[in-house]
Amino acid sequence: MNKKLRSTLILLGFLILIIGLSLGYYSFILGKELKEKEKKLKELSAKIIDETELNMRLESLKRKSAEIDSILANKRFFVFSDMSPVSFFEFSNKLVRSFSTESQFNVEYIDQKSEGEFQTYNYKVSGFGFFDEVFGFIRSIEKSKSLKKIKSITVGNIVNVDKKGVPIYYTSFDMEVKSYFTSNKNFSPTIPIKDSIDNLKIYNFLFPLIRTEIPPNIYELLDVQDAKLLALLPDGAFISDNKGNTYLLSEGEEVYLGYLTKIDYKNNMVSFVLNKGGIIEKINLYLETNDQSKNKKEK
Repeated sequence: MNKKLRSTLILLGFLILIIGLSLGYYSFILGKELKEKEKKLKELSAKIIDETELNMRLESLKRKSAEIDSILANKRFFVFSDMSPVSFFEFSNKLVRSFSTESQFNVEYIDQKSEGEFQTYNYKVSGFGFFDEVFGFIRSIEKSKSLKKIKSITVGNIVNVDKKGVPIYYTSFDMEVKSYFTSNKNFSPTIPIKDSIDNLKIYNFLFPLIRTEIPPNIYELLDVQDAKLLALLPDGAFISDNKGNTYLLSEGEEVYLGYLTKIDYKNNMVSFVLNKGGIIEKINLYLETNDQSKNKKEK
């Protein structure tokens, strides 16, 4: 046997050995793994849901998500997640925009604190304004959908006099406010929520019942003090004040600090009701007759 033939047979033997080992590897090792994977693939294929059923499940999950958002949105309060301390400044600015230019509202950031699972941004709010404005500001904080609470508050009165001498009553305030937030996103809905606060009118319980500041007679109305009833006419009462000015008034017309409430033709009398700084006075003026030398006044 020559060398060439012997080398060929040796190479052929190696080739047969490699092929045999490969077939054995694929048959005994990989074959077992392939069978296991084919089994798992069949199991997964059995669990595959068609496109229609997947869409139905998706719609069901969307409805549940919208329902949860609706429940959260209609709750009395909710707590934002990861809220910025600037948010309360923005909230306050939106409210103050509708207030009068004479009002002053100052907001100062104090610090951040923890309360159980929640965090709070703390602020100091002070200033003054008309009673309805201050009350609306307080109510907006307490009724806000995003949880905010007034920790403490002090209110008082400020009286200013304008250029015409008319007193203007303001309500001053100084309060501490807490704005709540949390890292848990389950406390707030995914849809944006806007605060809707109605402007309610309320009696100003801080307004002084008796006031020393009497507004001046800037409209030159009849001053009933020392006035005289000159005549009773079908159109009304003819009256003069202590300066000699004359007025023709009918029932319900305004006078300085009050109104003419009644013209009594039978008793030759007119009646006024005046509000002198919270003190109510009733004044009657009588028509002069031949038996009377001057007007009578009854209070």
